[in-house]
Amino acid sequence: MTPADDAGPRASVSTHPTLEELRAEAMEWGRKPRRRGLWYVTEHMLRAMRAYGWTIIVGALGQPILYLLGLAVGLAALIQAPVDDRGMEVPYLVFVAPALLMTSAIAVASEEFTYPVMAGFKWRRYFYGFNASALSSPQIAGGVVTGGAARMGVTVVLYYLFIWIFFAWLYPDATSPGTAWLMMPIGVLAGLSFGIPLMAYAASIEDDKGQFALVQRFIFMPMFLFSGTFYPLANLPLWLQWIGWISPLWHATELGRTVTYGSWAAEPLSWVHLLYLLALTIGGFVAARRVFTKRLAK
Repeated sequence: MTPADDAGPRASVSTHPTLEELRAEAMEWGRKPRRRGLWYVTEHMLRAMRAYGWTIIVGALGQPILYLLGLAVGLAALIQAPVDDRGMEVPYLVFVAPALLMTSAIAVASEEFTYPVMAGFKWRRYFYGFNASALSSPQIAGGVVTGGAARMGVTVVLYYLFIWIFFAWLYPDATSPGTAWLMMPIGVLAGLSFGIPLMAYAASIEDDKGQFALVQRFIFMPMFLFSGTFYPLANLPLWLQWIGWISPLWHATELGRTVTYGSWAAEPLSWVHLLYLLALTIGGFVAARRVFTKRLAK
């Protein structure tokens, strides 16, 4: 027997990993998704959006063009007098533009946190595939939220850029450029404050019996019409104003208008509006995590 033959079996045995080494390697591969699980789910949600990516871009660009040009040519042409908003006189388009930006973010939330969530649990059931891996239920819920927030971010950025160009041409002195850009994060927060509680509700639905259509008709539309979108909320009769008071759209719109006018410091209710939106967002996420955890444990 040659020295090479004698060394061969020992060399082949030494190359096989031990059970402890295999276990350590498996644990290491498991820790990675545990650390980054939320971003893996976010990546999946964003890749899924590529299937309707042009719809996202066209919708994000088309909404401000149609709404603002329609209002400029139509309604604003009839309303020549400035709007008296909390003691400040502003052009009508400047008054309504922040509300439309907030509405666009909430509209995106109503899309991303309804049917895609139900698809993950019922129709395509990919949430159960995620949960069978090292990903946890809270990470899955967080990834869905982050993915939806990314789409809202694209929408509000494009919306704001169009508003900025539009107002730079029509009303260069009517907005405060130093704070008006805050409309973008406020818009994302508005979408999350409406969308995350809606996501918790969507995750609890076992069968689609038209619940989301009812949400659109009896929650989203009244909120859009009676939250001071096209006129100050104080112009409504008192028995209708409560819709605005509990609406995340009204609170976000009020915040958007204060930063557009540059009057944040002079508005003591600004912090109330902000805290209300944060409370809806955080409370909704706590509820959504519980619903995801309970349902994925079945």
